[in-house]
Amino acid sequence: MIPPAQFNNELRLIIENAIREDVGPGDYSSLACIPAAAEGKAKLLVKQDGIIAGVAFAEMIFNYVDPSLKLEVFIKDGEPVKYGDVVFHVSGSSQSILKSERVVLNSMQRMSAIATKTNQYVQLLSGTGTKILDTRKTTPGFRAAEKWAVTIGGGENHRFALYDMIMLKDNHNDFAGGITAAITKTKNYLQENRLDLKIIVEARTLDEIREILLNEGVHRILIDNFNFEDTRTAVALIGSKCQTESSGNINENTIRQYADCGVDYISSGALTHSVYNMDLSLKAF
Repeated sequence: MIPPAQFNNELRLIIENAIREDVGPGDYSSLACIPAAAEGKAKLLVKQDGIIAGVAFAEMIFNYVDPSLKLEVFIKDGEPVKYGDVVFHVSGSSQSILKSERVVLNSMQRMSAIATKTNQYVQLLSGTGTKILDTRKTTPGFRAAEKWAVTIGGGENHRFALYDMIMLKDNHNDFAGGITAAITKTKNYLQENRLDLKIIVEARTLDEIREILLNEGVHRILIDNFNFEDTRTAVALIGSKCQTESSGNINENTIRQYADCGVDYISSGALTHSVYNMDLSLKAF
C-alpha cells in the first residue's frame, strides 16, 4: 500500500534520521565479524496476531541502506496475520541486512500495532456510516509513518499538522476572546493571507454549539467530551449545516454508542499514543 503523496518527503526524512541515529559512523558489530562480501537471507517472522503494516516502508528502508537488497513479499500491508506467518524474505549483503534490521523492526512493530487497533475500531463502526480519524498525538518525528499505518488499518487521517487545517480548540477560543471572535479573526486572517483552509471549531457545551452555528464558514464542529444524550442533541442541532466529530476519552467500549448518535467522525488519539508494539522478528535462515 503506497503512502499518501504528501507523506513521501516526511518518510524519507524519518528513514534518514533513523539510520543516522542507529548506525552513526558504522555498525561495528557487523563490521567486526561479518565479511564485506558475505551474503545472506532473513525472514520477517510474525509472533502475534493482528494487521501487518510497514511492509512497503520496510522496502523503502532496505532500499535506502542498500539498493541491491532483494525483497520477496508474501503478505501485504493491511492483511491479517497470525503467529508463525512469514511476511517477507530479504536477501543480499549480510552487513546491509543487519544495518537495516532494527529500524525495520521498530517501524513495523509500531505501525502494525496502530493498524491493528485502527482496524478494531473500524470493525466496531461497521454499518454506522461514522469514520474513525487519528489525531496529532503521535510519536515526535514518526508522524507520517504512524498516520500511514492508520490508513492501512482502514481509518482516515485528520489534519497532518498545524498548517493544513484550522482547528479552533478551547484555548484558541479563550485566548481570542470567545468562539465568535476566534472564528471571525480566523476568517479574516485566511482571507488576508489567501489561504484556503477548512475550519473546525471545538464545542464544550450545547450553548457553544449554538454559538458556533451563528457563524458562517465552519466546516466541522468538534463535539468534545459530551455524553451520549448531549451528543445526540448536538447532532440534531447541527443537522446538515456542517460536519460533526466526536472526541474525548472514546474507547472500544463506547465508540459504537457515539457512532449511533449520528456523528460523521470519531477522532481518537489512542490509535497512535496508546498501542503496544506488535511482536515481530527478523531471523536469518
